[in-house]
Amino acid sequence: MKTFIKIFLFASLMGAAFHCCTKESYGDTPRNWEGTSEYFASADEKGFGTYYTPAIGRCGDPMPFYDSKAGEFKVLYLQEYEINSTYNFHPIWGISTKDGANYVSLGEVLPTGTSIYEQDAAIGTGCCVYNEADQLYYLYYTGHNGNCTNREVVLRATSPDFKTWTKDLLWALKGDTDGYSKTDFRDPQIFKADDGKWHMVISSNLKFADYVSDNMKDWTHVGSFNMVWDRMCECPDVFKMGEWWYLVYSEGYRAPWSRKVKYMMAKSWDELKACFSDPGAHWPADGKEGVLDSRAFYAAKTASNGTDRYIWGWCPYRVGSDIHERNVNVGADSEPAWAGALVCHKIIQHENGTLTVGAVPAIDAKYNQSQEVTILENGNGYTLYNRLGAHNHISFTATTADRFGISLVRGSDSKKYYTMVVNPEDGGAFRKINFEQEGEEGKGFIEGIDGYRFATPADNKYKVDIYTDNSVVVMYINDVCAYTNRIYGIQKNCWSINTYDGDVKVEDIKVAQY
Repeated sequence: MKTFIKIFLFASLMGAAFHCCTKESYGDTPRNWEGTSEYFASADEKGFGTYYTPAIGRCGDPMPFYDSKAGEFKVLYLQEYEINSTYNFHPIWGISTKDGANYVSLGEVLPTGTSIYEQDAAIGTGCCVYNEADQLYYLYYTGHNGNCTNREVVLRATSPDFKTWTKDLLWALKGDTDGYSKTDFRDPQIFKADDGKWHMVISSNLKFADYVSDNMKDWTHVGSFNMVWDRMCECPDVFKMGEWWYLVYSEGYRAPWSRKVKYMMAKSWDELKACFSDPGAHWPADGKEGVLDSRAFYAAKTASNGTDRYIWGWCPYRVGSDIHERNVNVGADSEPAWAGALVCHKIIQHENGTLTVGAVPAIDAKYNQSQEVTILENGNGYTLYNRLGAHNHISFTATTADRFGISLVRGSDSKKYYTMVVNPEDGGAFRKINFEQEGEEGKGFIEGIDGYRFATPADNKYKVDIYTDNSVVVMYINDVCAYTNRIYGIQKNCWSINTYDGDVKVEDIKVAQY
């Protein structure tokens, strides 16, 4: 253990530069935080500077696309309010960004229907495409209304300028016309295949429906292909990257080990569809069944500017009576809450075509104010570091063959705190990130926010980067693993790196903020 502590001390002294927070208003009395380590029940900022959340409500089901006409990404999303109307809910709102780190709100893009009997009284996810042939934006979306004969149908609206939208009230694509469900027929996604035609993929009851068009207006049903066994796969996204075709989907099976964003890959669109006939035989060769992130990253879709491809999904919020309970109640051993903050990753394509996600360069560059890193306590199997701010980039390199973890919202007097634990799996051949509430009053493993396994690095070296924006936390390891989570109370509290049944060599610890 002495080696563990000595290495931490050396690594901390290697970090840089400027000083962290010194005084903060605490009621009417200024409070000096310097050198203190006790837990503080801090309140998060109301806004999010990196992982976009609207000023009122939350983001649901993102619909990103690259607007070649405007030269920027636009990310549409379903606007979720604290209290939605019983029937008329989830209008489509939007934001624009050039880099995935800084956003401009576009406000409401497409309202819901005004009557409780209109097919789009409630709106479900879809996609937006700019068609150069007729210079129109096409927004295909789900009309959801249990008062109608078909609960879900595909609808569309068009705009010449992305400002004024016209709903096509004479057009609707109904699933039962082609043998699909009246109840589940949603999430249209449009792309161009190698045949030069527009294709539309729609999620139905355990099937993907496949349609084709020459002009973006008239659609012909050309068949269907399976989903993943008995699991409803939502929010499909199809794209080609290099020589490979990919279908990204959100597996809606209600089990913590399954409800995640995944992908399938093949060398052609037809081969990609055929992969789903036997998913177990066609998982990507990545050892993780194509999983891209934790259970706290859902309904994700991608967009590319021709050089880089990014993926946006929502990180669910949590609820509860106090800060500690808010960290575990929702999504702990049940379904996460719906909607939240938009998290953006960069898609990384490896030599064999497999995908992982990594940090967005502009997000990394945003955290540009180096902070002093100091040790406040060397305990039994952990080292406690000084307090964090509202927006933090923690980075270090850990070398170990054993289990280790990173704890947040931790004080020297904490009886419970929150840890992302990197655990050995399958005899040590793989690693997996788990979320645990540790401490003498902690409940231990939080099942509903588990991660996924990744191959143990041959040199046992882990380059760890953690980005926090108030309560949203995203951790990357070695460009092969991403882990998103929601943890309240990070700012003004200390953090630690932990070892358990072995030693961990930690080097080059840095903290940067903005």
